[in-house]
Amino acid sequence: MAAFKPRRPRNGSSQTPRPFRRNKIMAPDPVPESRRAARQRFLKTRGIYLLPNAFTTAALFCGFFAVVQAMNVRFEIAAIAIFVAMVLDGMDGRVARMTHTQSAFGEQFDSLSDMVSFGVAPALVMYEWVLKDLGRWGWLAAFVYCSGAALRLARFNTNIGVVDKRFFQGLPSPAAAALVMGFIWVMDTFGYHGGREAHAAFPVWLSWSGFGLTLYAGLTMVTNVPFYSFKDVSFKRSVPFIVIVAIALFIALINLHPPIVLFGLFCVYGASGYAVYAWKRAKGRPVSVIATSTDEPDEEGLHH
Repeated sequence: MAAFKPRRPRNGSSQTPRPFRRNKIMAPDPVPESRRAARQRFLKTRGIYLLPNAFTTAALFCGFFAVVQAMNVRFEIAAIAIFVAMVLDGMDGRVARMTHTQSAFGEQFDSLSDMVSFGVAPALVMYEWVLKDLGRWGWLAAFVYCSGAALRLARFNTNIGVVDKRFFQGLPSPAAAALVMGFIWVMDTFGYHGGREAHAAFPVWLSWSGFGLTLYAGLTMVTNVPFYSFKDVSFKRSVPFIVIVAIALFIALINLHPPIVLFGLFCVYGASGYAVYAWKRAKGRPVSVIATSTDEPDEEGLHH
């Protein structure tokens, strides 16, 4: 039987015919996006949302205002400005989530604002108030606090996707600023106002107390100690009536003496992380707040 030979083309070409292929079903052209969708996509990538960034700008102004008031020897107003910045900083993120106006620009702007309001401003105000009496030790403590805030914010931005949302990794910078500014506010109510003439009357224990508290706040920000974040508290759920009564009593308690009550609350919060750390150690539970697997090389040792 003769071997099969491919059929030569009629035009005399020596090329063999191409094998038969089925016609592919072409996908339909994508539907062109509407003008509204294109505008929303542009705003997320290039635009700036006004409402949440307005709160961030106001918090940044409060930090700058605190530094200016410290230069004018008005430390009580400087401390109050930092506490106002804390309230505004807590509102900008919630406003962005409620109005669906989150953006990459807002995240970066918020971090820079926090560095000024809760990093640079508290360090400079504390130095102007009492730390400069200690000479080199004073500016060393202020620098440790400032660098601790910067490192804490950088670590927060890089670990935001792998950290347990219920806890902060280290003391959050607003709480650290509240510790430092609350101490100044309380001491100011007892007559230690600061200034060139007042510094001569400052006792030695007050200078070293400010030194120790500034170091504690700065170093606690860069530890792995877990601090409760209150992010799992939902404001959309119904609560018992007694919760509203407790909130009213809490507001009344703050109004009795705001400096002492607020400073006491943040002292308790500043020590709560170490209590949680010791309790987890005693129970044999993981003390790290990193929530991902231990297979990654960069996470080796973080879960022990």
